[in-house]
Amino acid sequence: MLEKTNKIIKFIKEVYQKNSWAEKAIIGISGGKDSSVVAGLCVKALGKERVIGVIMPNGDMPDFSDAKNLCEFLDIKYIVVNINKSNNALVDTITKSLTTKNFALSKQGKINIAPRLRMSALYAIANSINGLVVNTSNYSEKILGYCTKWGDNVGDVAPIIHLTMQEVIQVGADLNIPNELLKKAPSDGISGFTDEQNFGFSYNDLEKYINKKELNLNIITKIKNVIGKNLHKSLPIPQITR
Repeated sequence: MLEKTNKIIKFIKEVYQKNSWAEKAIIGISGGKDSSVVAGLCVKALGKERVIGVIMPNGDMPDFSDAKNLCEFLDIKYIVVNINKSNNALVDTITKSLTTKNFALSKQGKINIAPRLRMSALYAIANSINGLVVNTSNYSEKILGYCTKWGDNVGDVAPIIHLTMQEVIQVGADLNIPNELLKKAPSDGISGFTDEQNFGFSYNDLEKYINKKELNLNIITKIKNVIGKNLHKSLPIPQITR
């Protein structure tokens, strides 16, 4: 796996060489394996002084200590941006505006506000200190469309978008990322459930599906349903050509 890790490090270096104006890598640090591994890769590629972690709680953040500990482990500077007041204000404003037209803010509409505010914060910081926003999505999430459109699915460079969840863990081990971060059950930090509880199937099941290994037909159907429902998130915006 070390060869794959080195290939990603080389890729990050090349991106920054092509964008010579970019001084920093701006990474949203959640306390999970993806952002931990991406931060570790950027430190290897660019040096710790060029990597800025951004921790963005929405009020209380159960994983705050993990996010902070990761930044301290990598010895990178980090910024804390609590989006709670902005999130609540926007939810309240939209709710009131919809109510005047006899509409209601949906549960999903409310949930997706926070990830989009976080991406706004990352780009505001990147614009302010000549940085590129580094996406932390992996291939398992990409294929499922398990993300917020125009939220955590965007960025200026995506170093692990080709890696499955298991491959991310292997790269993290190459980088000596603390085991407690690599082995944490992935969650969206929003619903209160793990990813696998939300899916109704495991990441190991998804890994088998991706690699075309034998899998229960019921699980295959569940995976295909999720992929089909979220396909629009990974497709280009439909456009009329000239």
